Amino acid sequence: MNTTINILKNQGFPSENIKSKVVPEGKHNEELWRTNVEETILWLFKEKLKPRTFIDAKLNENQLKINVSDGAYKIHFLSSEIAETTFLPKGKKIANQKSHTVVLENKYSNLEYQENNNLLILSSEKLSIKITKSPFNISYWHQGEEITSEKNGYQNTNDFETIRFSLDDDEVLYGAGSRALGMNRRGHRLQLYNKAHYGYETESKLMNYTIPLVISSKKYMLHFDNAPIGYLDLDSKKDNSLTYETISGRKTYQVIVGDSWMDLVDNYTDLTGKQPLPPRWTLGNFSSRFGYHSQKETITTINKFKEEKIPVDAVILDLYWFGETLKGTMGNLEVYKDSFPDMRGMISRLKNKGVKTVLITEPYILSNSKKWEEADKKQILAKDTLGNSAKYNFYFGNTGIIDIYKKEGRDWFWNIYKEIYNIGAKGFWGDLGEPEVLPSWVTFNENQKADEIHNIYGHNWAELIFEGYKKEYPNERPFILMRAGSSGSQSFGMIPWSGDVNRTWGGLQSQPEIALQMGMQGLGYMHSDLGGFAGNNLNDNLYTRWLQYGVFQPIYRPHAQEDVPSEPVFRSDFAKKYAKKAIELRYKMLPYNYNLAFENNQKGTPLMRPIFFEEDDTKLMTNSETYLWGKDFLITPILKDSIKAKEIYFPKTSNWFNFYFDEDKVKGGQTKRVKVKKKSIPTYVRGGAFILMSELVQTTDNYKADKLVLHYYFDKKEESKRTFYNDDGLTANAYEKGQYELLEFEAEFCKKWLEIDFEAEFGSNWNPLEKDIKLVIHNINWNPKKIKVDGKRKQFTTVNNTLIIPIKWNSAKEIKVKITLN
Repeated sequence: MNTTINILKNQGFPSENIKSKVVPEGKHNEELWRTNVEETILWLFKEKLKPRTFIDAKLNENQLKINVSDGAYKIHFLSSEIAETTFLPKGKKIANQKSHTVVLENKYSNLEYQENNNLLILSSEKLSIKITKSPFNISYWHQGEEITSEKNGYQNTNDFETIRFSLDDDEVLYGAGSRALGMNRRGHRLQLYNKAHYGYETESKLMNYTIPLVISSKKYMLHFDNAPIGYLDLDSKKDNSLTYETISGRKTYQVIVGDSWMDLVDNYTDLTGKQPLPPRWTLGNFSSRFGYHSQKETITTINKFKEEKIPVDAVILDLYWFGETLKGTMGNLEVYKDSFPDMRGMISRLKNKGVKTVLITEPYILSNSKKWEEADKKQILAKDTLGNSAKYNFYFGNTGIIDIYKKEGRDWFWNIYKEIYNIGAKGFWGDLGEPEVLPSWVTFNENQKADEIHNIYGHNWAELIFEGYKKEYPNERPFILMRAGSSGSQSFGMIPWSGDVNRTWGGLQSQPEIALQMGMQGLGYMHSDLGGFAGNNLNDNLYTRWLQYGVFQPIYRPHAQEDVPSEPVFRSDFAKKYAKKAIELRYKMLPYNYNLAFENNQKGTPLMRPIFFEEDDTKLMTNSETYLWGKDFLITPILKDSIKAKEIYFPKTSNWFNFYFDEDKVKGGQTKRVKVKKKSIPTYVRGGAFILMSELVQTTDNYKADKLVLHYYFDKKEESKRTFYNDDGLTANAYEKGQYELLEFEAEFCKKWLEIDFEAEFGSNWNPLEKDIKLVIHNINWNPKKIKVDGKRKQFTTVNNTLIIPIKWNSAKEIKVKITLN
């Protein structure tokens, strides 16, 4: 019997429940399995498990339709590097034909089509699809190399609809959403079911945010364009197979390729949507905990930041804003005046200090909450099997859930947000959006089952808010903080975080991996509760290292259960001192970081980038301990206690300079042991890079981009150019509206001089201002003979191999800084 099953598996048949498929249930005949193996296989092929066979094919309006024995394939290109394949089973009606995530609409037309006796080829200039007629097979080719092929088309097993793809022996696999598994996720069968994991540390196979996406080290992606729950099996059986399993839905997938890692992510975010540019204050410091119980406590906390001169841009109010107790109040969704007697006035006064207010919301309406009767009467809640508002128990009480798939439910929920907006809130926090608890028997609009929409509930919730802003507040950029979504949620401006991580070194260790993986999957703003969330562990070293890492990750938001304070102003002098330095550096880096946000908006480029984006070496494919922050920073967070030295690999593509100390440059292409200091984590800058920074401000409201510090890391072999984007930090679609400036800096070196050019480009609706720029040139181990700015001699100072030149720049004009060598 086992021999027969193995032969069938090798022929591409699904191995699950072969026996029950061959012999009807309850009539198993063991004699059948003891007969001649060849006869058994022949019988199986002919009678029960006939392989898919080709019938005919036709190309019409750039879509190839292939009729096969059990259905039809529809194949078309969405770009030269993205192909979409859909299977339509014979005799089956498939609901939910519309993709929840794809934003590319036009079918790509620059194609070549060939057909001969046994082969069809549909090609763009970058990607080819080859269909073998007999035995029927579909394979995908990039730059003349096969990247993957269907091992079998969509098949039904007793439990799932599946499709399998071939893998090479040495492929590294990434993706499947937010997990803590190590960078290489091959070897795991991963559930696709968004679910919170409270207190996770170094390993978590299932978390808040799952994505039906697989990324290969061969620089291709497979995106399974389907919402219902299921599994991604990343070769758990060690048979070089990748398998997608789902309970129902669309039988559509996209193959995405790229010539580089950056190109691959750009193409994927073309498919699923680019992240809108967030407000600049998103890159500032947040004051947050679980939670502030009162107006007095909130004001006292922000005043403490101001007294300590620690920059802060936002305060986040957890669920106590609508109720006094942890349980029994969810769904009230209106200000609890006993604790916040003047919420509108408080928010206004905080705003005058440059501090924005963000309020939490959840999709749950408790049956004893103030909104239950209204929600039930208006029929805006999901239903039970009898058609009544569904009620069930979870941690916070007996609850229903808002049906955001029903127009009335969406409108009702959006009106809640309008009320919150009207009291002055500048951001919305959507919590528990997995949804945290959603029984399978709950149904949504048009009889959609809970398990069919479970993984996209958070995605569509973010869409609800984003579309509401576009309609009601079209000139404002929303801030939408959520912990669950799906592929493409970035297109609605979602800022995701990594859930309730434990407040331990183990919790910290998993964070770079999670952020790097999610950045590759389009979610460039994935971040953690800095300092850790779960537990009451008071560890100043852990807290300090986490906040130092926080400078070089997307969102700076310490947050935790209140037993141990998350805010630096309430920590020890040691922790406060180093946290303050980290936060101040974060604010000085606003020009550089804002440009990273712009690059993400334009190209989908992750803010945090795996080191193999820089150097495509198989030895680096699983490295998450060192990464790139933007193009020019090489970051190695300290993830364990009492580390005195750290081995770091420096990519061979550049030389590298210590960011904090003017030391000798490190030649790229080597692993070097570096000393670790308390006041910082190992941070290096690429030779030849321009790093644009600003003077310190206490809130981004005071940031004007007219007092800047431009660092240039001189390296003789490097000529370089960098561009930095700027706008008002608030207006939606400012770039598209012409309300922006692009500052360009270029360096050229010869034996006798170094020249640095300043140039700017402006949008049609931008008013340029004069800028005071302090040009700081590092690695200058000689005294300049003279320095001229636009032909006029200029005073300068030198300190520790660093040259400092003050410059006034009317950015409407190009200027040249020429440094003549001795």
